[in-house]
Amino acid sequence: MYRRLSSIFFPIMTVLLIGAVYWGYQEHQEKNSILIKAENQYQRAFHDLTYHVEQLHQQLGNTLAVNSTSQAYHRKGLVNVWRLTSEAQNEINQLPLTLLPFNDAGEFLSRIANFAYKTSVRDLSKQPLTPDEFKTMKTLYANSEQISKDLAAMQEKVLSNRLRWMDVEIALASAKSDNPNIIIDGFKTVDKKVSQYPEINWGPSVSSMYQKRTVKMLGGKMVTEDEIKKHAAKFLDAANAEIRVVENAKGTEYATYSATVIDGKKNKLQMDFTKQGGQLISFMNPRDIGEKTVDLEKAKASADKFLDKHGFNEMKAVSYDMHGNTGSLTYVGLQSGVLIYPDKLTVKVALDKGETVGLQANDYIFEHHKRELPNPIVTQADARKALNPEMKVQSEQLALINNDLGEEVLCYEFTGKINGSLYRVYINSESGLEESIEEMSPSDSKAASDK
Repeated sequence: MYRRLSSIFFPIMTVLLIGAVYWGYQEHQEKNSILIKAENQYQRAFHDLTYHVEQLHQQLGNTLAVNSTSQAYHRKGLVNVWRLTSEAQNEINQLPLTLLPFNDAGEFLSRIANFAYKTSVRDLSKQPLTPDEFKTMKTLYANSEQISKDLAAMQEKVLSNRLRWMDVEIALASAKSDNPNIIIDGFKTVDKKVSQYPEINWGPSVSSMYQKRTVKMLGGKMVTEDEIKKHAAKFLDAANAEIRVVENAKGTEYATYSATVIDGKKNKLQMDFTKQGGQLISFMNPRDIGEKTVDLEKAKASADKFLDKHGFNEMKAVSYDMHGNTGSLTYVGLQSGVLIYPDKLTVKVALDKGETVGLQANDYIFEHHKRELPNPIVTQADARKALNPEMKVQSEQLALINNDLGEEVLCYEFTGKINGSLYRVYINSESGLEESIEEMSPSDSKAASDK
């Protein structure tokens, strides 16, 4: 009997064992294939990074080598610097450096890219490179040479020692980065050197991009937690609601308050306020939202009423996005009939009942103020001549926008249709040149309509 059973089960067990071995072998092969693919990607990204930083150094040198009046070559050189720096940033993002202190080097490359871009997009025949900008480029040339040499030295060690990037990833993931590792130590050295570079004059347009908003930029006095409770209760018409307030980033220039309001329905409404001035940064009602029954027109009416009620006057909707069962309307300020795009906020509406359930006003509270608007030099009729003749204009008005240099410029905003799509085109009211263009959705056009 046992012999009979063994004659039956032995072949079955043998087949199962062979199957298990084969499955294990296949899993091992697939795992190895994934590891090899990841290793090849890391190696390619690192060697490309080394190459592009070297090319960046050479391109800065070439741009500096030509005559100071060679605006055409300066533009070409700066465009190439921007392209190479962008390539280098992309390659850094492909490396397992998230746990490494490589922030200073990454930000340095980011500033070079922005400096090159913002300098190259302006009309160099009217605004040639200044002595300060040439000085900045010479500093970048010297600094990029040092970074290039350090990366080349690392590359030589990686190749000669056949180092693997997967070992770096494993070391970082297992918190063993304190152990000697040529690649990890090399990147730490580069980042440390970059952090010790003297302060560079990047110019106002680039520096403004990295300027952090702090409470010192706001008006008004510092408010207390009790005052925030009163602000929250007044905003929600909930004098008897339970309100809890906590201070964020206490003792720093970025201090804010977060208020949690428990309403009668036991919903926990979230609100953020600035510590200086007690201005509302954001509001959110995270309730469950049912099926959509409200259209764009009703959602916009709800958002308009919400803004009027809470003192956000002279605002106009310019775009609309729908995500699931909620609609988000973006509003900008109005001053003397001019759209003020820097004064921007977003209102979120639940499309089941048309109730406003969110507000994001961070840009608005920092940028909202009365401006001295310039008078247009170019007439609206002349500005219209700069448009594509095939564009069917639907509306036109003045708008203040931020240009590529981060400067506020007064433009004529033309909305219209061409090639089957809707566009907003901004023509500079001083120069008559195209400043910006953006595609619109039909919903954006509906939201921006005054009807």
